Amino acid sequence: MAIVAVSIAPLGTGQPGVSEYVAAAERILREDGRVRYRLDPMFTTIEGELHVIFEIIERMQEAVFDYGAVRVSTVIKIDERRDKSASMEEKVDKVERLLSQA
Repeated sequence: MAIVAVSIAPLGTGQPGVSEYVAAAERILREDGRVRYRLDPMFTTIEGELHVIFEIIERMQEAVFDYGAVRVSTVIKIDERRDKSASMEEKVDKVERLLSQA
């Protein structure tokens, strides 16, 4: 099980906004259904099997090209644990519990 943060953005579109391109990429996640994900302001966090996530990210990037981008920048950060499983929510909840103890 892996948790992956991904940011896929077009370059050189001539406009400052990228939300339409992000929506094109997010549709791939919505339609796929094999992973859990959360859209955040800067990244999308994906939880699932790493090989599946890589496949989906490739399709997400292709969707941005299909939407009209001629150049795409993709940033991927991977957190993969093999000693125990931890969901996105569990990781955040642990930090929140620590903060509430202060």
